[in-house]
Amino acid sequence: MHAVAGGNAIRGSRVGAGPMGEAERGESAPRRRISFWCANGHETRPSFASDAVIPDSWDCPRCGLPAGPDREVPPTAPRTEPYKTHLAYVRERRNDADGEAILAEALERLRGSKVYPRL
Repeated sequence: MHAVAGGNAIRGSRVGAGPMGEAERGESAPRRRISFWCANGHETRPSFASDAVIPDSWDCPRCGLPAGPDREVPPTAPRTEPYKTHLAYVRERRNDADGEAILAEALERLRGSKVYPRL
């Protein structure tokens, strides 16, 4: 069985050649690298245009923690809140006395309606 060259081959290029069309794009904008450090001590050095506004933080590509420009005082990891049920949120807003008053009002409305006459 003989292998036949397919239509996907790139012709006219050599190994190690740069991207085609590089000469037509012109010169790239002046850039600068800024170091960011996370709480785990990882350094990240993204490249920015020389006239770009540098962000206060950058996500560490190794661990995902926020990284900042100050190596000695990196940003702290965000605190993750545990999952709260609907009842937990209600209890934050209402005390037992409020709950009893709301329940009494709802029961009174139901007792007065024709849908639930025996309540």
